[in-house]
Amino acid sequence: MLGRFLVTQNPEADSKLPYLINIPLGKEGLILKARSAWPRTAKVFCHRYQGPWPADAQTVDDAGVLMCERRGVAVDLVLDRGRDNRSQLVFTRLADGREAIFWQTPKTTRGSRPGMRIPGRRASSLTDFVISIDTRERYALSFTGKQCTTEKRGLPVGDYGAFWNSELVATVERKSLPDLIKGVSDATFAYQLASLASMPMAAVVIDDRWSAVFKLPEGRGGWLADQLAKLQVRYPSVPIVFTETRPLAAEWVFRWLGAAVAARLDTPEDPTAPREGRD
Repeated sequence: MLGRFLVTQNPEADSKLPYLINIPLGKEGLILKARSAWPRTAKVFCHRYQGPWPADAQTVDDAGVLMCERRGVAVDLVLDRGRDNRSQLVFTRLADGREAIFWQTPKTTRGSRPGMRIPGRRASSLTDFVISIDTRERYALSFTGKQCTTEKRGLPVGDYGAFWNSELVATVERKSLPDLIKGVSDATFAYQLASLASMPMAAVVIDDRWSAVFKLPEGRGGWLADQLAKLQVRYPSVPIVFTETRPLAAEWVFRWLGAAVAARLDTPEDPTAPREGRD
Protein backbone atom coordinates (compact mmCIF):
# COMPACT_ATOMS: atom_id res chain seq x y z
CA MET A 1 0.00 0.00 0.00
CA LEU A 2 1.13 3.53 -0.77
CA GLY A 3 -1.01 5.18 1.89
CA ARG A 4 -4.66 6.03 2.39
CA PHE A 5 -7.15 7.91 0.26
CA LEU A 6 -9.35 9.91 2.62
CA VAL A 7 -12.49 12.00 2.16
CA THR A 8 -14.02 14.14 4.87
CA GLN A 9 -16.34 17.11 5.26
CA ASN A 10 -14.80 20.51 4.55
CA PRO A 11 -14.58 22.47 7.84
CA GLU A 12 -15.06 25.71 5.88
CA ALA A 13 -18.82 25.99 6.29
CA ASP A 14 -19.26 28.70 3.64
CA SER A 15 -17.27 26.88 0.95
CA LYS A 16 -18.96 25.86 -2.30
CA LEU A 17 -16.80 22.73 -2.21
CA PRO A 18 -18.13 20.69 0.75
CA TYR A 19 -15.58 17.86 0.77
CA LEU A 20 -11.86 17.47 1.39
CA ILE A 21 -9.87 14.71 -0.31
CA ASN A 22 -6.42 13.67 0.87
CA ILE A 23 -4.20 12.01 -1.75
CA PRO A 24 -0.79 10.50 -0.81
CA LEU A 25 1.20 12.34 -3.48
CA GLY A 26 4.68 13.59 -2.65
CA LYS A 27 6.12 13.94 0.84
CA GLU A 28 3.33 16.08 2.27
CA GLY A 29 0.39 14.69 0.32
CA LEU A 30 -2.14 16.66 -1.68
CA ILE A 31 -5.27 18.03 0.01
CA LEU A 32 -8.04 19.38 -2.23
CA LYS A 33 -11.50 20.79 -1.72
CA ALA A 34 -13.99 19.00 -3.94
CA ARG A 35 -17.58 19.49 -5.04
CA SER A 36 -18.33 15.78 -4.59
CA ALA A 37 -16.89 12.84 -2.65
CA TRP A 38 -16.31 10.85 -5.88
CA PRO A 39 -16.82 11.67 -9.61
CA ARG A 40 -19.68 9.17 -10.17
CA THR A 41 -21.86 11.06 -12.66
CA ALA A 42 -19.72 14.00 -13.83
CA LYS A 43 -16.27 15.48 -13.55
CA VAL A 44 -15.73 17.10 -10.17
CA PHE A 45 -14.18 20.54 -9.80
CA CYS A 46 -11.49 20.76 -7.11
CA HIS A 47 -9.40 23.49 -5.52
CA ARG A 48 -6.31 23.40 -3.32
CA TYR A 49 -7.00 23.45 0.40
CA GLN A 50 -4.91 25.94 2.35
CA GLY A 51 -4.47 24.27 5.70
CA PRO A 52 -3.73 20.98 7.49
CA TRP A 53 -5.95 17.95 7.32
CA PRO A 54 -8.66 18.39 10.00
CA ALA A 55 -7.93 15.98 12.84
CA ASP A 56 -11.50 15.86 14.24
CA ALA A 57 -13.45 15.68 10.96
CA GLN A 58 -15.82 12.78 10.25
CA THR A 59 -14.47 10.43 7.57
CA VAL A 60 -16.73 10.02 4.53
CA ASP A 61 -14.46 7.64 2.57
CA ASP A 62 -11.29 5.70 3.39
CA ALA A 63 -9.43 3.31 1.07
CA GLY A 64 -5.94 1.96 0.53
CA VAL A 65 -3.99 3.28 -2.44
CA LEU A 66 -2.42 0.88 -4.95
CA MET A 67 -1.05 3.58 -7.28
CA CYS A 68 -0.71 7.34 -7.12
CA GLU A 69 1.55 8.75 -9.83
CA ARG A 70 1.92 12.08 -11.55
CA ARG A 71 1.98 11.79 -15.35
CA GLY A 72 2.38 15.20 -16.97
CA VAL A 73 -0.74 17.27 -16.26
CA ALA A 74 -2.52 14.37 -14.55
CA VAL A 75 -2.28 12.36 -11.34
CA ASP A 76 -3.46 8.75 -11.76
CA LEU A 77 -5.08 7.23 -8.67
CA VAL A 78 -5.94 3.54 -8.20
CA LEU A 79 -7.60 2.42 -4.95
CA ASP A 80 -7.63 -1.00 -3.30
CA ARG A 81 -11.32 -1.83 -3.75
CA GLY A 82 -13.59 -3.41 -6.33
CA ARG A 83 -15.76 -0.41 -7.30
CA ASP A 84 -15.03 3.30 -7.62
CA ASN A 85 -11.35 2.45 -7.68
CA ARG A 86 -9.87 4.30 -10.69
CA SER A 87 -9.76 8.05 -11.14
CA GLN A 88 -7.57 10.85 -12.38
CA LEU A 89 -6.90 14.43 -11.31
CA VAL A 90 -6.16 16.76 -14.22
CA PHE A 91 -4.39 20.08 -13.63
CA THR A 92 -4.98 22.81 -16.20
CA ARG A 93 -5.47 26.57 -16.42
CA LEU A 94 -8.47 28.68 -17.28
CA ALA A 95 -8.41 31.44 -19.88
CA ASP A 96 -7.57 34.02 -17.18
CA GLY A 97 -4.56 32.00 -16.00
CA ARG A 98 -6.11 30.59 -12.83
CA GLU A 99 -5.44 26.98 -11.97
CA ALA A 100 -8.29 24.52 -12.42
CA ILE A 101 -8.33 20.91 -11.18
CA PHE A 102 -10.81 18.35 -12.48
CA TRP A 103 -11.36 14.95 -10.89
CA GLN A 104 -12.62 12.36 -13.34
CA THR A 105 -13.13 8.65 -13.93
CA PRO A 106 -13.25 6.67 -17.20
CA LYS A 107 -17.06 6.81 -17.06
CA THR A 108 -17.32 10.56 -16.52
CA THR A 109 -14.68 11.23 -19.18
CA ARG A 110 -16.69 9.30 -21.79
CA GLY A 111 -19.85 11.12 -20.79
CA SER A 112 -18.44 14.64 -20.82
CA ARG A 113 -19.90 17.05 -23.31
CA PRO A 114 -18.06 17.43 -26.66
CA GLY A 115 -15.51 20.20 -26.98
CA MET A 116 -14.74 20.57 -23.27
CA ARG A 117 -11.02 21.33 -23.01
CA ILE A 118 -9.15 19.42 -20.32
CA PRO A 119 -6.34 20.24 -21.08
CA GLY A 120 -3.62 20.55 -23.68
CA ARG A 121 -2.27 22.05 -26.86
CA ARG A 122 -1.73 20.23 -30.13
CA ALA A 123 1.72 20.43 -31.67
CA SER A 124 0.29 22.55 -34.49
CA SER A 125 -0.84 25.23 -32.01
CA LEU A 126 2.67 25.88 -30.64
CA THR A 127 3.72 29.01 -32.51
CA ASP A 128 7.30 28.84 -31.19
CA PHE A 129 7.81 25.09 -31.46
CA VAL A 130 11.35 24.28 -32.63
CA ILE A 131 12.77 20.85 -33.39
CA SER A 132 16.51 20.71 -32.67
CA ILE A 133 18.47 18.32 -34.87
CA ASP A 134 21.77 17.03 -33.56
CA THR A 135 24.78 18.21 -35.57
CA ARG A 136 25.96 14.59 -35.89
CA GLU A 137 22.74 13.50 -37.66
CA ARG A 138 23.98 13.14 -41.27
CA TYR A 139 20.74 12.34 -43.11
CA ALA A 140 18.13 14.13 -41.03
CA LEU A 141 14.42 13.56 -41.25
CA SER A 142 12.52 16.24 -43.18
CA PHE A 143 9.86 18.31 -41.41
CA THR A 144 8.97 20.41 -44.46
CA GLY A 145 5.35 21.50 -44.45
CA LYS A 146 4.87 20.88 -40.74
CA GLN A 147 4.04 23.66 -38.32
CA CYS A 148 7.47 23.85 -36.74
CA THR A 149 10.92 25.18 -37.44
CA THR A 150 14.20 23.31 -37.22
CA GLU A 151 17.69 24.13 -36.06
CA LYS A 152 21.02 22.36 -35.92
CA ARG A 153 22.65 22.13 -32.49
CA GLY A 154 24.60 19.66 -30.42
CA LEU A 155 22.37 17.46 -28.27
CA PRO A 156 23.70 15.66 -25.20
CA VAL A 157 21.64 12.59 -26.14
CA GLY A 158 19.38 11.66 -29.04
CA ASP A 159 19.10 12.91 -32.63
CA TYR A 160 16.05 15.19 -32.32
CA GLY A 161 15.02 17.26 -29.36
CA ALA A 162 12.77 19.99 -28.07
CA PHE A 163 13.91 22.72 -25.69
CA TRP A 164 11.85 24.93 -23.42
CA ASN A 165 13.47 27.78 -21.50
CA SER A 166 16.90 26.34 -22.40
CA GLU A 167 15.94 22.92 -20.95
CA LEU A 168 15.95 19.83 -23.17
CA VAL A 169 12.51 18.52 -22.25
CA ALA A 170 12.27 15.68 -24.79
CA THR A 171 14.58 13.82 -27.14
CA VAL A 172 14.28 11.11 -29.79
CA GLU A 173 16.94 8.68 -30.98
CA ARG A 174 16.36 7.61 -34.62
CA LYS A 175 17.71 4.38 -36.06
CA SER A 176 17.44 2.39 -39.24
CA LEU A 177 17.03 -1.36 -38.86
CA PRO A 178 20.71 -2.07 -39.72
CA ASP A 179 21.78 0.52 -37.11
CA LEU A 180 19.52 -1.13 -34.56
CA ILE A 181 20.88 -4.61 -35.25
CA LYS A 182 24.47 -3.35 -34.90
CA GLY A 183 23.71 -1.46 -31.70
CA VAL A 184 21.99 -4.43 -30.08
CA SER A 185 24.78 -6.80 -31.17
CA ASP A 186 27.65 -4.74 -29.76
CA ALA A 187 25.64 -3.54 -26.68
CA THR A 188 25.96 0.16 -27.57
CA PHE A 189 22.17 0.44 -27.90
CA ALA A 190 21.75 -0.53 -24.24
CA TYR A 191 24.04 2.32 -23.20
CA GLN A 192 22.07 4.71 -25.41
CA LEU A 193 18.84 3.64 -23.73
CA ALA A 194 20.40 4.24 -20.33
CA SER A 195 21.31 7.79 -21.39
CA LEU A 196 17.85 8.38 -22.83
CA ALA A 197 16.23 7.12 -19.62
CA SER A 198 18.01 9.89 -17.71
CA MET A 199 16.10 12.54 -19.69
CA PRO A 200 12.69 13.96 -18.69
CA MET A 201 11.10 12.39 -21.80
CA ALA A 202 12.77 10.23 -24.42
CA ALA A 203 11.91 7.75 -27.15
CA VAL A 204 13.48 5.67 -29.92
CA VAL A 205 12.02 5.63 -33.42
CA ILE A 206 12.92 2.93 -35.97
CA ASP A 207 12.12 3.89 -39.57
CA ASP A 208 11.25 0.34 -40.61
CA ARG A 209 8.50 -2.23 -40.09
CA TRP A 210 8.28 -4.42 -37.02
CA SER A 211 7.56 -7.31 -39.37
CA ALA A 212 10.96 -6.72 -41.01
CA VAL A 213 12.62 -7.94 -37.82
CA PHE A 214 11.25 -11.44 -38.37
CA LYS A 215 12.43 -11.55 -41.97
CA LEU A 216 16.08 -11.40 -40.96
CA PRO A 217 18.09 -14.45 -42.08
CA GLU A 218 19.33 -17.35 -39.97
CA GLY A 219 16.80 -16.87 -37.19
CA ARG A 220 18.24 -13.54 -36.09
CA GLY A 221 14.78 -11.98 -36.08
CA GLY A 222 13.70 -13.94 -33.02
CA TRP A 223 16.95 -13.14 -31.25
CA LEU A 224 16.58 -9.41 -32.00
CA ALA A 225 12.95 -9.38 -30.86
CA ASP A 226 13.94 -11.06 -27.59
CA GLN A 227 16.73 -8.55 -26.98
CA LEU A 228 14.45 -5.59 -27.69
CA ALA A 229 11.84 -6.99 -25.30
CA LYS A 230 14.45 -7.34 -22.53
CA LEU A 231 15.73 -3.80 -23.14
CA GLN A 232 12.20 -2.37 -23.13
CA VAL A 233 11.52 -4.06 -19.78
CA ARG A 234 14.83 -2.71 -18.42
CA TYR A 235 14.07 0.84 -19.63
CA PRO A 236 10.25 1.12 -19.62
CA SER A 237 10.31 4.94 -19.69
CA VAL A 238 11.82 4.95 -23.21
CA PRO A 239 9.35 3.63 -25.81
CA ILE A 240 10.74 1.96 -28.94
CA VAL A 241 8.47 2.69 -31.92
CA PHE A 242 8.59 1.17 -35.42
CA THR A 243 7.18 3.63 -37.98
CA GLU A 244 7.70 1.76 -41.30
CA THR A 245 9.21 4.65 -43.35
CA ARG A 246 11.27 7.80 -42.92
CA PRO A 247 8.32 10.13 -43.71
CA LEU A 248 6.21 8.37 -41.08
CA ALA A 249 9.15 8.58 -38.66
CA ALA A 250 9.26 12.35 -39.24
CA GLU A 251 5.50 12.56 -38.65
CA TRP A 252 5.79 10.63 -35.38
CA VAL A 253 8.78 12.66 -34.15
CA PHE A 254 7.01 15.94 -34.95
CA ARG A 255 3.84 14.98 -33.09
CA TRP A 256 5.61 13.37 -30.13
CA LEU A 257 7.99 16.29 -29.53
CA GLY A 258 5.10 18.73 -29.93
CA ALA A 259 3.04 16.80 -27.40
CA ALA A 260 6.03 16.75 -25.02
CA VAL A 261 6.46 20.53 -25.21
CA ALA A 262 2.70 21.07 -24.77
CA ALA A 263 2.72 18.82 -21.71
CA ARG A 264 5.64 20.79 -20.29
CA LEU A 265 3.73 24.04 -20.80
CA ASP A 266 0.59 22.70 -19.13
CA THR A 267 2.27 20.86 -16.26
CA PRO A 268 2.37 22.65 -12.89
CA GLU A 269 5.83 22.76 -11.40
CA ASP A 270 4.67 20.75 -8.38
CA PRO A 271 1.03 19.71 -7.88
CA THR A 272 1.70 19.16 -4.17
CA ALA A 273 2.95 22.71 -3.59
CA PRO A 274 0.43 24.93 -1.75
CA ARG A 275 -0.93 27.93 -3.65
CA GLU A 276 -2.91 30.91 -2.56
CA GLY A 277 -6.46 31.23 -3.84
CA ARG A 278 -10.16 31.09 -3.13
CA ASP A 279 -13.10 29.07 -4.43
